[in-house]
Amino acid sequence: MPKKSITIALAGNPNSGKSTVFNNLTGTRQKIGNWPGVTVEKKEGHLKANGYDLTVVDLPGTYSLTAYSIEEIVARNFILDEKPDLVVDIIDASNLERNLYLATQLRELDTKVIFVLNMADLVMDRGVKINADKLSELLDVPVVFTVGNRNKGTRELLKTIISVAEAEIELPRTRRVYYGKDIEKAIIELSQFIKEKTDTKLPYHLRWVAIKLLENDKIVKERVSQAGNPQGEAILHEAELQRLRLREFFDEEPEIIMTDHRYGFIAGIVKEVLKTVSERRVDVSRQIDQVLTNRLLGLPIFVFFIWAMFQLTFSLGTYPMNWIDSGVGWLGQSTGQILPEGLFRDLIVDGVIGGVGSVAIFLPNILILFFCIALFEDTGYMARAAFLMDKVMHLIGLHGKSFIPMLMGFGCNAPAIMATRTLESEKDRILTILINPLMSCSARLPVYILLAGTFFGAKAGNAIFSIYALGVVLALLVGRLFRSTFLRGKVAPFVMELPPYRAPMLKGLLIHMWDRSKIFLKKMGGVILIGSVVVWFLSSFPREVQLSKDYESEVAALSAHYGAHIAAVQGDRIEKLVRERDQAVTALEAQKAKERVENSYIGHLGKSLAPIFGPIGMDWRGSVAMLTGFVAKEIVVSTMGVLYAVGAEEDEKSEALKLALKKSGMTPLSAYAMMAFVLIYVPCLATVAVIRRETNSWKWAAFSIIYSTILAWFVAFVIYQGGKAIGLV
Repeated sequence: MPKKSITIALAGNPNSGKSTVFNNLTGTRQKIGNWPGVTVEKKEGHLKANGYDLTVVDLPGTYSLTAYSIEEIVARNFILDEKPDLVVDIIDASNLERNLYLATQLRELDTKVIFVLNMADLVMDRGVKINADKLSELLDVPVVFTVGNRNKGTRELLKTIISVAEAEIELPRTRRVYYGKDIEKAIIELSQFIKEKTDTKLPYHLRWVAIKLLENDKIVKERVSQAGNPQGEAILHEAELQRLRLREFFDEEPEIIMTDHRYGFIAGIVKEVLKTVSERRVDVSRQIDQVLTNRLLGLPIFVFFIWAMFQLTFSLGTYPMNWIDSGVGWLGQSTGQILPEGLFRDLIVDGVIGGVGSVAIFLPNILILFFCIALFEDTGYMARAAFLMDKVMHLIGLHGKSFIPMLMGFGCNAPAIMATRTLESEKDRILTILINPLMSCSARLPVYILLAGTFFGAKAGNAIFSIYALGVVLALLVGRLFRSTFLRGKVAPFVMELPPYRAPMLKGLLIHMWDRSKIFLKKMGGVILIGSVVVWFLSSFPREVQLSKDYESEVAALSAHYGAHIAAVQGDRIEKLVRERDQAVTALEAQKAKERVENSYIGHLGKSLAPIFGPIGMDWRGSVAMLTGFVAKEIVVSTMGVLYAVGAEEDEKSEALKLALKKSGMTPLSAYAMMAFVLIYVPCLATVAVIRRETNSWKWAAFSIIYSTILAWFVAFVIYQGGKAIGLV
């Protein structure tokens, strides 16, 4: 028999542990994208259990199904239009009353629902007991306890999902919110009117439609008027008459009265099912917050955590970096020996393996960085960081909520800019979008590691941390400038929710880390590969160039010279002379390769840019690398790998690149100026596209490109020329 399929919608408030339960159910069998037509992230997972193929759709976190935000609209529309087999509502058991507001709205949709009381351990720690059987009886829905971060209750949840999906549950349910005599009368009358005026059956339950019309729900009003029903206007007119009667009777908007009734219904449930079984224990989260959000200690502790993150990223990542570097070197050398000498071998060895390999070695650092960011998110510290930065953000006319997209920018600027949609003020959104690229994304990290590792040695971690700090400082200064000029506006009021601290689950951390790192791997197989091949092509053509000397004759003369000496000696002297000959020939070949590159298309392009980049300490090769970085910042490293380490042995490519950078005339000062330029200048192509989409204007995208590039040159100029003036090298 064919396997049966069940579609499950996973709903819940933000910070209810929904993502953890989703990861417990689906593991790594997940797909991530965007909902059609909107930039809200869509997560879908698959699993098999008891002969069923289960599809779990993780809906956006939302506090209610009132259609105000994009997240609420997406969540509600999926349940209404896609009609999943059942909805699993993840409820934070430690905040039962607040979470039950969404739960009561889900029940009004008259779909199969399961309530999952997550973080049950926190409730017990507070000396409170929830009577799950009573809650199930009162709401007429199955209730399951889980502890998401310990993967407890997942099997019981799966059993309940399958049993509810198989069961014939009579809908609509009768145990629902009672809105009082007058409102209930209006609901019944409006439902009856809709039934009489509607020729075809509405896709939603009549009572729910009547409630939404009385609440003046804009989306439902549009659906009624656009549903092909000729009586749509008459239905909306009748709804408005009912609203007017209720408004005159209560001297208040009907939706406010109905909200009060919902909370009254919830309060009665909470009183029935909650019982204090012991004296309230110490709130661990509050105790931790006394230190981590302390007025004096909070900010220094946060800075220390960020510093430690970059130290860990650099120091711990060194070992796997060396392993991958050796593997890339071995692959290049082996491929070079297998393929016949010629243009194709150069393309594969220098263009593909050399270009992509020079970026691939930084994957461990990217993984460690994303692991640390996932750790901040899963423990609940990310919200504390926004809370700590609230006063700092007020200096530029923003609030702490804007800092969350900025902190996400340490991972990738594109999704971080999408996250600004949660900001209510349009000017706040635009300002946050414009300064977000100053948060150094993970794509820039390989450039920092290469330059800092080459020129700063043991202090490389501190150098990288200072670059990230420079980005934050510049974001504050630029934000203050923009806020006081063309983006004037008042700071929107804001209350930051601080979820309880939770012990992160290793499985969840690894899934989050991998989800983000996949983007880096896809880039390696796509834009970085293409960019590396383009750079190789421009550096390899034209094939016939005028060189300053006849290198082949010099190599032949050198070989003959050493050959005569080798023939005249014996013993250890032969080995020494052979080594000297090979080194001399290699040096000549490298010199020839460098001269060929200087006379190639990319060499001419770089030299035309040299007057612009010379004052900030970059040679023509560095200027070309900056130019290619507009497509993706990772290509900066692959470009430098092709241009600086040209002629090096493949098994020593990484070390040869570092040696070539030192020999190129670059100093620690010019390297730091280059790092600062990479931090600030033009966002990558993907980020520019997101800026255009989120602001719905090419004007802001073009402005971001222009201002960031000018600012980058100015800051790098001050660093380089200022450092030279005071004697730094």
